[in-house]
Amino acid sequence: MLLGNILKDLKDEQNAQVALVSLGDLVLVAAVDQARKAHDETLGEYVSGAAQRFARLASDEEWLQLMTAVEKSDNPAAACIRVMLGWSIKRDEQEQHGGLIETKTCSCGGAGGCHDHG
Repeated sequence: MLLGNILKDLKDEQNAQVALVSLGDLVLVAAVDQARKAHDETLGEYVSGAAQRFARLASDEEWLQLMTAVEKSDNPAAACIRVMLGWSIKRDEQEQHGGLIETKTCSCGGAGGCHDHG
């Protein structure tokens, strides 16, 4: 299956849960659960939004880190999801503690088209 299809399928709650649990990282699972609650999102919305935000907002260096993780992994899709979620959680924590964004937005950053940002 192509990575784009996997990332698209993460919008589905069950697919997002299976993908997250398959990473085998309970700390990451707990961090994602906390982050999604802070944004009042479902698991699928947060995981999908994390991938969308990474695609739009990650720096060249962050993309290089992603590509390196994918190249070194036996499971490139899992490596990609892990990096994107880690990036998103770190960014969310910076926003909460560092005040990078003053208004509460969903994890898509308000422009991902995942739902109405009226």
